[in-house]
Amino acid sequence: MHTQNLVGFKRSNFMPVKIRLAKRGRKKLAFYHIVVTDSRAPRDGKSIERIGSYNPLTNPATIELNFDRALDWLQKGAQPTDTCRSILSGQGVLYRKHLLEGVKKGAFNEEEAESRFQRWIQEKLSKEKTQADKFAKGKEDEAKKRFEAESKIREAKAEMLAKKLKAEEEARQEAKAKAEVKAEAETEAKAEVKTETQVKAEAEIKVEPETKPEKKAKAEKKAETEAKAETRAGETTKPKKKAKPQAEDNKTGETAKGDSSEAPAE
Repeated sequence: MHTQNLVGFKRSNFMPVKIRLAKRGRKKLAFYHIVVTDSRAPRDGKSIERIGSYNPLTNPATIELNFDRALDWLQKGAQPTDTCRSILSGQGVLYRKHLLEGVKKGAFNEEEAESRFQRWIQEKLSKEKTQADKFAKGKEDEAKKRFEAESKIREAKAEMLAKKLKAEEEARQEAKAKAEVKAEAETEAKAEVKTETQVKAEAEIKVEPETKPEKKAKAEKKAETEAKAETRAGETTKPKKKAKPQAEDNKTGETAKGDSSEAPAE
């Protein structure tokens, strides 16, 4: 009974330790701390120890890890979650733990374990370099393709703009030519009108010296004919008009004689 209670006491005080991620940051910009914590604690609660960080926003993901502390906790029995197991495997912690277990079992010595681990690190570094070069090349190719696409778009826009400017220039030249033709036509019309008026004026100027003497002669001839007609009319009407004055003169003469004869009688 006492033994069972002691075993139950030990089990109840046993604390299962996990290596897992604790979320930090904010929405859509989250990063994680790699922590050693009690499995019963909340995800983002209090931890026993922080052994690294993980940022998935970069490409490739940025991982900072305290290798020795992670290996120590694994050897003590801490259980990593699936994500943390992948991170520890990629950093070589699990492989290092495997080699140390082989040394304890006597499969090989520590020097062999160290050489195998260094060889694994070199292979890992070469793979990472190849992957980084591939990623950089892909990025360069993508930037080149994007630049070519943008260049094509710019060229198309420039071509369209050139066509538009050319069409506008042609329209402007056509309008200018039409305006010039219209102006020339108006100038010619004005010149024709001017020439017509000049011709008429010159004709009048030329005709006037010839017609003035003729008009003068006609006027003189007309005046002469009118004068002759008046003289003729005057000759025909002159005796009738002078008869009355002679009679009147006779009467006046007679009265004068009478008066003169009567004067001595008084």
